[in-house]
Amino acid sequence: MNSDADHTAGSSGLPPVPPDIDIANAAYLRRITEVARETLGIEESNLVPYGHHKAKVELPYLASLEDRPLGKLVLMTGMSPTPAGEGKTTTTVGLTDALNRLGQRAMACLREPSMGPVFGMKGGAAGGGYAQVVPMADINLHFTGDFAALAAANNLLAALIDNHVHHGNKLGIDVRTVTWKRVLDLNDRALRDVVVGLGGVPNGYPREDGFDIVVASELMAIFCLTESWADLKRRIGDIVVGYTHDRTPVTARDLDAHGAMAVLLRDALAPNLVQTLEHSPAFVHGGPFANIAHGCSSVIATRSAQRLADFVVTEAGFGADLGAEKFVDIKCRKSGLVPDAAVVVATVRALKYHGGVEVADLKDENLDAVRAGMENLRRHLRNMRERYGIPCVVALNQFPTDTRAEIDLVVELVGAEGVEAFPARHFFEGGAGALDLAKGVLALVEQREEPSVTFTYEDDLPLAEKVETVASRLYDAGRVTWDPKAARRLERIEKDGFGSLPVCIAKTQYSFSTDPHLRGAPSGHTLHVREVRLSAGAGFVVVICGDVMTMPGLPATPAASRIDLTDDGQILGLS
Repeated sequence: MNSDADHTAGSSGLPPVPPDIDIANAAYLRRITEVARETLGIEESNLVPYGHHKAKVELPYLASLEDRPLGKLVLMTGMSPTPAGEGKTTTTVGLTDALNRLGQRAMACLREPSMGPVFGMKGGAAGGGYAQVVPMADINLHFTGDFAALAAANNLLAALIDNHVHHGNKLGIDVRTVTWKRVLDLNDRALRDVVVGLGGVPNGYPREDGFDIVVASELMAIFCLTESWADLKRRIGDIVVGYTHDRTPVTARDLDAHGAMAVLLRDALAPNLVQTLEHSPAFVHGGPFANIAHGCSSVIATRSAQRLADFVVTEAGFGADLGAEKFVDIKCRKSGLVPDAAVVVATVRALKYHGGVEVADLKDENLDAVRAGMENLRRHLRNMRERYGIPCVVALNQFPTDTRAEIDLVVELVGAEGVEAFPARHFFEGGAGALDLAKGVLALVEQREEPSVTFTYEDDLPLAEKVETVASRLYDAGRVTWDPKAARRLERIEKDGFGSLPVCIAKTQYSFSTDPHLRGAPSGHTLHVREVRLSAGAGFVVVICGDVMTMPGLPATPAASRIDLTDDGQILGLS
């Protein structure tokens, strides 16, 4: 569901707001060459334009900025998501615009939307209301073709595996152990488990296979974590695709696939530059889905933005137990990035939902539910400050149905935790509605002399203990249980020398537990590990928990049914 779908409901003195797509279509966009030159000092010769309003910034130019000092890094995260939506992307854009209004040179770093959610349940991921990145329709759909390039490179490797087996299997690959899946950037549950190679000898060797969504692929993670073309090719070469009959890992390098795959991704690796509705610069680069992937924008985009701007606001997916944990334990660990501060997005509606109120009743004032739902936000604040060591403020993203009593109560409850909360109206007012939030962030950054992060676990812990540490310290789980096949897979991964890698836990985003219906801040629950996957090229081990799927399905009424094209070429229903 679109995170800002119900901002226009009710009446609380906030101005009515047209649909996101109408705002985006009516917006005045500056040429991206002007935005690049006047806000970032990037000349047109260092851009690869994709039309008038989006462009890639050439990697050799970005590499030439290595000696520049790094700007301040602000991490945007949130409490556990709800069906009502919280608006982290919207807040990222609003805060960036507000910082620029205050005279700072600020830039946003966002993840590229996947078309799975766009046509599925959640909607787009370009922000909302008057806090959007534009051109919104382009960003939410094919954009600059990065995901198509990732799908092509991923599926080239899949084809090369089957081709190698078909032509004699010189490497001795045991087809029963092939772990590399094909990908598609759409939700399609029918493709989760398939059989390939049917139809006789000319069509290859029959085997079980399956599809993941592009953003859940190891190649997407490599794309987000790599820092150069050379590093990209090395990481791709390290991908383990399966095993021989004597249990020796087979890599993409063994198949001579890494060079061709890197070629397909050469241009995609350059970050995409767009603008907000207020013409603030923004990099939109890398994949979402922190519930099944690491869910952060690319390291190249983040580090380059820090060299181009004084403040960079970057978003990690879903709640602080998912995206922020992976930002710290994977992205920061691998890249050396260190946030100067964090913003935790909350809403009155989300607090009431986690306090036991159903979605249909969230419009009604309920102070008791706000108090009860504070348990969820309180745990996220604890994790940010005590587990990751990152100081934070709370952005209270306002909705029209919020009452003054509810807003005041949230500010009071958050304040009792030693954290400041700033009601924000950026959805309705753009950057002007987030000025107090921006001032709070500036004050927080000024107080911090030596930014640092604390990892949830150390590298030398066994993989199982890393999972147990995350489960107990961040989720307050009572125990971790393992499917026998997952336990054997983990043992194999450690035996092959990958035990020092961090873990990337895939689970529902809606709860600290693996039960999406368990709201609030549950404790003592069981984290059940269903599957384990090695992502050797990306440099982590994926641990899949509960019922979460790496190829989502469509809901009963998908967003695709509301999206249309008029006779004069206008897109409708996209949000």
